[in-house]
Amino acid sequence: MSNREKSPHILNASSNLLGICFILLASLKVMKISDKTFIDEVTTFAIVLFMVSCILSFISIRNKTERSQFYENVADIVFISGLSLLFITTILYSFNVIK
Repeated sequence: MSNREKSPHILNASSNLLGICFILLASLKVMKISDKTFIDEVTTFAIVLFMVSCILSFISIRNKTERSQFYENVADIVFISGLSLLFITTILYSFNVIK
């Protein structure tokens, strides 16, 4: 898959997850439970990862040099890291390991 095919998908998925993380973080703050849980810190870190992934995939789409593939690969790794972070947090929360 070339960067013309993969980068738009990374940008789309990471921007959607970025929005979901913003909603989750805002909900925790509105319900005033962010002080009682570890999830707001994890969500903040996920927001950073998804934002970096968005920026790098956007640069990859806009850039027409050889570095474009490098940006895409880094965006892919950062995206998978953010997704894994959310998955692990969800599993740990589901099994009451974290609160």
